[in-house]
Amino acid sequence: MKLLITSGGTSEKIDQVRSITNHSTGRLGALIAESFLTQGDQVTLITTQSAVKPAAHPNLTIQIIENVQDLLETMQSLVKIHDVLIHSMAVSDYTPIYMTGFDQITASQDLTEFLNKTNDQGKISSKDEYQVLFLKQTPKIISQVKKWNPDIRLIGFKLLVDVSKEELLSVARASFIKNKAEIIVANDLYDISNNQHHAYLVKENSVIEASTKEEIAQQLVTHIHAKDNL
Repeated sequence: MKLLITSGGTSEKIDQVRSITNHSTGRLGALIAESFLTQGDQVTLITTQSAVKPAAHPNLTIQIIENVQDLLETMQSLVKIHDVLIHSMAVSDYTPIYMTGFDQITASQDLTEFLNKTNDQGKISSKDEYQVLFLKQTPKIISQVKKWNPDIRLIGFKLLVDVSKEELLSVARASFIKNKAEIIVANDLYDISNNQHHAYLVKENSVIEASTKEEIAQQLVTHIHAKDNL
């Protein structure tokens, strides 16, 4: 079986020395990749330079990306030639388009003029006490997957922060339906630590709980291979 796995977190440049990113380490994605490799599967891992990576393996191919645009271009072709996508990467929701001094903003009569600008200098000056950063929403890549390959088996992830179980499962179920997924792995940041990774694997007619990264990985291996053998 050919699996495409994404892990780590994207990084969006503000200028040549500054970026907006997230705290994803890629540990879960690397562990999932290793779990499928031990089953003899072929794994392509899309990840970032700083993310945790699996040990070298003959059946493992690693693609390094940096930002959402890189991810979009890389995934679009690879989704078409894989059987399963496990999309665990923390993808940036916004990308910077322009940063400017606060004085320029307050002096402007029309803020839309800043939406068509880009930061063309290598390093934005730090002389201003305050800066205003404009952000633009990035494409929702998971919503494109089934358009690229209607037959791919999609495992998505949904992370929320400090919400009730009911809200977490409701949001996961909505993503499950909208993106035509096979499973959405739902977790709350407050339930993730070095030794714990509590999550709900939301399926069509059931919800399975897991307490660690290892349990999540094993549940995914069991589910994918059980359905593959039907």
